[in-house]
Amino acid sequence: MTGAWDWLITGSNWTGSGGVLARLVEHLWYTMLALAIALVIALPIGAAIGHTGRFTGLVSGLANALRAIPTLGLLILLALWGLNTLRGSISLLGPAIAVLVILAVPPILSNTYAGIAAVDPAARDAAKGMGMTSGQVLTRVELPVALPLIMSGIRSAFLQVVATATIAAVISLGGFGRYVIDGLAQQNYSMMVAGAFLVAVLAIAGDRILALIAHFVVSPGLTGRSGRAKATTADMVVLKTQTAAGAG
Repeated sequence: MTGAWDWLITGSNWTGSGGVLARLVEHLWYTMLALAIALVIALPIGAAIGHTGRFTGLVSGLANALRAIPTLGLLILLALWGLNTLRGSISLLGPAIAVLVILAVPPILSNTYAGIAAVDPAARDAAKGMGMTSGQVLTRVELPVALPLIMSGIRSAFLQVVATATIAAVISLGGFGRYVIDGLAQQNYSMMVAGAFLVAVLAIAGDRILALIAHFVVSPGLTGRSGRAKATTADMVVLKTQTAAGAG
């Protein structure tokens, strides 16, 4: 640990193309790109399944199967395919991002459909009774109510992707994994420990930022932050809909 601390406070390790700041940008790039793609895939599918109640068993089984895939083995397999099929930097970056997306999809997908499916049926009935269409019920009632669980899935996906992005260094990509892999090859264990520490700090910092975002985007009535007595979900929907109807 002393050697790792010395490595971290050495200024030369923070600058240049192989410095900590450059590796941080690379690690965040892999993470955020994979997370964005996973959101585009998992969020609408999870919302549709939770809203309609169809294919829940299939999606649950698929999500569990994706979690069971050996990440490192899949990464190497796709990297070999990419080297033989693709060209340029995409031949390595593509497989790495694909593996991270596969890892990020299950928690977002599962939490999205579970959160929407758990919405109080009385809330849906109240919204439909006020004339909302199916799409309006989904976007104005179900998604806002399910948002705490959806944010929890996004945070879980972020943590998994940040940690797993480290293995991108196995196929010669950047990120903090470079310190772990290169440190192992050079038997520089101070570098290895420092790299692992940087990944842990990034994961904790990112999770706290997402928790802060959730604090502001999730309704206080759903989290209990408001000091007033909680109304039922159906009551809140009726009140909001009546207010909107009166304003119109």
